Amino acid sequence: MATAGALWSLAKTATAAAQSPQGQLRRWIEAAFEMKRRAESAGDQPYGAVVVLDDTLIGEGPSRVIQRGDWNAHAEREAIADAQQRLGRNDLSGAILYSTSRPCSRCEATAATAKIARMIHGAGLNDAGKPQA
Repeated sequence: MATAGALWSLAKTATAAAQSPQGQLRRWIEAAFEMKRRAESAGDQPYGAVVVLDDTLIGEGPSRVIQRGDWNAHAEREAIADAQQRLGRNDLSGAILYSTSRPCSRCEATAATAKIARMIHGAGLNDAGKPQA
């Protein structure tokens, strides 16, 4: 049985890891993968994305291509549109787009138009940098 001191030390280590820059990236990519699971459970394509600004989730997007019969309803576009609606503005300057896979060129152009600062994708936390139009 672990001592109280050992448990406290373990809890402190886990909290520090979650608050580290890498831990924060991991937290948000996991949120994107939750959107992927949501898409799959709805019978849609296996993609998900979230938009984060100042360490706050501002947009969510499971793929809705099949659900809506709309080839534009990619997860990244859904997350960006959700963030824009929640904030009541199109400008998402400073926000980061996290997605389960590398955004396609159309989604990257949408991110660039929305002034997304960076794109992070995949379980490996690949940094695609600033989106290009």
